[in-house]
Amino acid sequence: MISRTVTVPADGRDLVGDLTVLAPAPARAVVLFAHGSGSSRHSPRNREVAAGLGAAGLATLLIDLLTEEEERQDLVTAGLRFDIPLLGRRLAAAIDWLGAEPATRDLPVVLFGASTGAAAALVAAAGRPGRVLTVVSRGGRPDLAGDALDAVRVPVLLVVGGRDHRVLGLNREAARRLHAPHRLHVVPGATHLFEEPGTLDRVTDAARQWCEEQLAAR
Repeated sequence: MISRTVTVPADGRDLVGDLTVLAPAPARAVVLFAHGSGSSRHSPRNREVAAGLGAAGLATLLIDLLTEEEERQDLVTAGLRFDIPLLGRRLAAAIDWLGAEPATRDLPVVLFGASTGAAAALVAAAGRPGRVLTVVSRGGRPDLAGDALDAVRVPVLLVVGGRDHRVLGLNREAARRLHAPHRLHVVPGATHLFEEPGTLDRVTDAARQWCEEQLAAR
């Protein structure tokens, strides 16, 4: 694996990301991670999942959808993390960047969103159906995607902790609005952050298997 820090232009801003690609064998897809509320590309949970998917032959891009200045502002106001249209536009710009980057331009894109990042992923998937293979949501808030839920046409995997009762209910409601193929995968005993022993491994396994299915179908 070869990892490097990259800069992705979006919305007149420069977003920082960590791109990991396989060498010498090409990856089969690239997983673009959208972190959740108050988190960053350094999220240990997303990095653990990214490492597991990388071991399965997938390239990964973990990106900050806010600049450092915006993150400092968000720590005070907590407003930008819930600006789903903004985050969705920036995620779409990252998809476009992957389409121009030599190492990833021929790869289908998997969007992996956590918390509010899942809503941004669904918005971006609705806007880039030709580039996105599938969306995976971990403890996500798909309900915040609004009308984009009805417009998504790519398969969606919703992974939720069995003890994350409120978010589980929101995911069930969102699933009923999805017209695309979808699956709700409940991890028994897990709470919102999947901090319980072994639960994050189950998230990785579910995401890997889902991606395998979508790649085979493609």
